[in-house]
Amino acid sequence: MHPLLHVFIGSFLLSIAHALIPSHWLPLVAIGRTEKWHQKELLTVTFITSLSHVSSTVIIGITVGFLGYKLSESFYFISRIIAPAILILLSFIYFYLEYKHKHTHHNHQHHNIDINDIIQKKRNKHSIILTLVVAMFFSPCLEIEIYYLTASQLGWSGIFVVSATYLLVTVCCILLLVYIAAKGISKLKWYFLEHHEKLISGLILLIVGLLAFFIEY
Repeated sequence: MHPLLHVFIGSFLLSIAHALIPSHWLPLVAIGRTEKWHQKELLTVTFITSLSHVSSTVIIGITVGFLGYKLSESFYFISRIIAPAILILLSFIYFYLEYKHKHTHHNHQHHNIDINDIIQKKRNKHSIILTLVVAMFFSPCLEIEIYYLTASQLGWSGIFVVSATYLLVTVCCILLLVYIAAKGISKLKWYFLEHHEKLISGLILLIVGLLAFFIEY
């Protein structure tokens, strides 16, 4: 299998896992319903905010990838050993958080974006959108940033594959999830995703980390 295909698969899995996190899209659905946005408005806002989120992640990721590429020329173990090890360590941290969450009873929803705060303080539509864009921009994806170190072994081609895959998959998945949730295909229960997002993320991180360890580029 071509090395770039390995990088694509890892990027694809991390992007899917990241997009599935409810805090990235359920607040948009909730705000859209509260503000009575029609479908086109909701999807437009979703596209803008998800693109903002992805943009900050990619900007940081390219910087990390560039540094990793330069360092890997002299320190092979950084991209070959340390980066996969960090991904695997993160997976166990997520497993621990999942375990801790299971043994802690919460009756409220968990969203990174405070829906009520945004709606109460920012009643103007443009202000709400701006608040969402800023909130998403300043919450880059840590997992994919670390994966840039692994991809940097392949130089700019690896960095480009991670960036393009993450951008397209994340934005498309968030748009699809918002569309489905808003349609209410509805009555779909989002309980599992809401309450087991750390388990899902942990499993994906473990798989990607192990692949990065055992696959030679």
